[in-house]
Amino acid sequence: MEVLESLFGNLGVTEFVRPSVDFTDLLDILIVAYMIYKIIFWIKETRAWVLFKGIFMIFVLAAVATIFKLNTILWILTNTISVGIIAVIVVFQPELRKALEEIGKGKIFSSFIRTGDEEGGDKVNTRTVEEIIKACEKMGPVKTGALILIEQEVPLGDLERTGIPIDALVSSQLIINIFEHNTPLHDGAVIIRRNRVAAATCFLPLTDSDTISMELGTRHRAAIGASEVSDAYVIVVSEETGGISLARGGVLYRNLTMEQLRSMISPTKTEGKKKLNLWKGWQDK
Repeated sequence: MEVLESLFGNLGVTEFVRPSVDFTDLLDILIVAYMIYKIIFWIKETRAWVLFKGIFMIFVLAAVATIFKLNTILWILTNTISVGIIAVIVVFQPELRKALEEIGKGKIFSSFIRTGDEEGGDKVNTRTVEEIIKACEKMGPVKTGALILIEQEVPLGDLERTGIPIDALVSSQLIINIFEHNTPLHDGAVIIRRNRVAAATCFLPLTDSDTISMELGTRHRAAIGASEVSDAYVIVVSEETGGISLARGGVLYRNLTMEQLRSMISPTKTEGKKKLNLWKGWQDK
């Protein structure tokens, strides 16, 4: 402290006031630091990282132009900054939307906001899981294409409205019949909510990721797209190979066995996260 007082004295500061730091100041600093960390982490994990590096290079160019008095470059940068702000919003629009969706899905809100139809926290029970497994086990060998969404915390009402309401108890026979070839409901996805088939023939958004394998078709891309905008479990039965896949959080886990699928969609919350991490290396890019 004496060193600081001597330094400020040399700068002409006759009175050195020690800043007071209380608990709220520390809390404020911690919150801001955490927000900055999450923003950097989010940018690093998305396409925004490449765009961010481009913006950083523009700032470096502006700094160099200021140091060496490059007036033409400074004039161009100064007069385009207002347009640049709008351009950044337009360019980052998908990333900004995803960030807001992630905030809305955050567990920090789920502990305070409860919906009136929650029943113990589990979205499906063991019987429903077994019926889904049984249906997939029968559809796989005969290569019956299927797309099944199991709703979790994020409501799928927007996707449900694109389909036909069903509101029936989940059974393997019903699921198989829906996805049977040449039936009126086979095209599209089935949404399962609270152990009931809520709707069928639902349209899902396709992923816009450029890292997806070219061998994947529209059904798998729709599964990944739906898992990017929600926290639903999205089960896919391939019509070409009969393979079973699961999409969750924008990651596609391919060629699962029935036991692997059962463990990943199990309603047991205490083991859910641990078992999901076991398949982390199965990510298909």
